Amino acid sequence: MTRTTLLTSPDTTPASRFAFGCMQFGGRADAAQSAAMYDACRAAGINHFDTAWVYTDGQSERILGDLIRAERDALLIATKAGYTGGAGAANIRAQLDDSCRRLGLEMVDILYLHRFDPQTDLRETLECFASLKETGRIRYVGLSNFAAWQVMKAQMLGRDLGVAVDILQPMYSLVKRQAEVEILPMCADQDIAVAPYSPLGGGLLTGKYTSGDSAGRLREDSRYGARYGQAYMHEAARGLVTLAAEHGCDPATLAVAWAAAHPSRPMPIISARNEAQLRPSLAALEFDMDADLYSAISALSLRPAPATDRLEEQE
Repeated sequence: MTRTTLLTSPDTTPASRFAFGCMQFGGRADAAQSAAMYDACRAAGINHFDTAWVYTDGQSERILGDLIRAERDALLIATKAGYTGGAGAANIRAQLDDSCRRLGLEMVDILYLHRFDPQTDLRETLECFASLKETGRIRYVGLSNFAAWQVMKAQMLGRDLGVAVDILQPMYSLVKRQAEVEILPMCADQDIAVAPYSPLGGGLLTGKYTSGDSAGRLREDSRYGARYGQAYMHEAARGLVTLAAEHGCDPATLAVAWAAAHPSRPMPIISARNEAQLRPSLAALEFDMDADLYSAISALSLRPAPATDRLEEQE
């Protein structure tokens, strides 16, 4: 049994194959658009919703809290702490308290440390997570944006504290494949669930930038422009558009289905600004990704070198 099947909502409903990321709630998506996307996700069977203390100055959590109230126990609710203020116990607890107030909850199912903090002893952070789990404030321990060695350091320190990493949230898409080198194999070996974010490559893999004139995060946010600015990434996006046309589907559907089809069985976090934009990603839930198409999509982008850098031994 994989860790994915062990993650459940409070009423023991298994985690859905995809999660929905609420980063846009209260920002690019207003309350009505957020509600429409939430309803579309629930209709598609998604019960795993992801937010963070830092998203949209708390509006993401407030909007999500309003939406989940009637069916909270059937849902897996994740939030994150420590992106700002560090990974010390006092900051983690304070941000979790804020998040619970915004969400209208006494506990959250998953709490992620949003990023590695080299200035804080990881043992202090893990002791805090262990206490939060023991006292029922959280159910699962998550890490986000961690390198493999950082995760394994947490695993080893956690052995002494009686706590283990339950779920990891790395970046992963057709144009960001570094997770294939060590992150995904490590999670399979350590029985850690994986919920990768940005399976659409910040919108690049929707195909909307291939014409060269579309507005979006890659042009509005310099961080995303730098993250997805390499020529090979845009070439891969053009190739994906061609393949999608041949298969009569949307490029976004192929991109999300490809990310979900990795042998480690990750649970991609999909997101959008509105319901119409979300539909192609939801369609990936029912898309039949055969081995030949998976290989054809994989061939569109650079495969990362093995961890040992011995290219001649790459399978």
